[in-house]
Amino acid sequence: MLRVIISRVAGAVPILILVSLITFAMIHMVPGGPAAAIAGLSATPQQIAEINHNLGLDRPLSVQFYRWYADLLHGNLGTSLLLGQPVMQAILIRLPVTFGLSAYAMLITLAIGLGSGILAALRQNTWVDQAAMVFSIIGISLPNFYLALLLIILFAVDLGWLPSGGYIPFFADPLGWLGAMTLPAISLALLLTGLLARITRSTMLEVLRQDYIRTARAKGLSARRIVIRHALANAMIPIVTVIGIIVSLLMSGAVVTETIFSLPGIGQLLTEAVLNRDYPMVQGGVLVVAALMVGVNILVDVAYAALDPRVRYDAG
Repeated sequence: MLRVIISRVAGAVPILILVSLITFAMIHMVPGGPAAAIAGLSATPQQIAEINHNLGLDRPLSVQFYRWYADLLHGNLGTSLLLGQPVMQAILIRLPVTFGLSAYAMLITLAIGLGSGILAALRQNTWVDQAAMVFSIIGISLPNFYLALLLIILFAVDLGWLPSGGYIPFFADPLGWLGAMTLPAISLALLLTGLLARITRSTMLEVLRQDYIRTARAKGLSARRIVIRHALANAMIPIVTVIGIIVSLLMSGAVVTETIFSLPGIGQLLTEAVLNRDYPMVQGGVLVVAALMVGVNILVDVAYAALDPRVRYDAG
């Protein structure tokens, strides 16, 4: 198992290098630059040129690229041009917000997605099955930003039950954190809930038709034990694959959700960095997010081996 993890980590290094190359090239292809954002709209060309010189942005791209990689090899992602603080420090400050939002949305996704998918498979071709699939189709069809705006209008403006935005730290006020994060988590989770429900239903239907399920029923095992111990356990491999994809979608969806609900997370940080051409922040932030995605994929591979002994045998 350790050898498999080491090989996965080694294989991720070229991916991260490629991500950094693409990010560096794309952010420098975007018109404008951080000097205009720092100097303001009334800045003269001379002032912008002076700021570019002080920041080292007037040097050739090859030199800038070499300096960034040299700092990266020493564990330094650079300093934000707009915030004036180290990129890693800025990311670590905002990481709990994004992790908390993603974890809350993941709990909603697993509870509703797995539950409705299993129930739809057990009640195939009934109104329960049809209702679950209609719900999943609605969730998949609604854009994330549109659902977020609908939730704000209904629960924050019309009913006044939940705040429309802002953030409260969890340890300062757990109930306040729960209220502030509920609407963002729901808007982020509904799309993923529909996806997980459909995959769970189709996988469970395939497993429930297997001969060993019929044998378990013939032996007189309870329906609960058959579903949990035999059917769901054997359906978890494709479900875990989808869960890994869902985690990636949570990170990407957080960019829109955090911006709409004014949450000071990584998504909002990267959005502001792109708009203001904060090159070090964009490069470092995208690299950290890519590393997190790679870590999730490695955990999915480990979960395969834990769930299926055949995967452990093949890996050995």
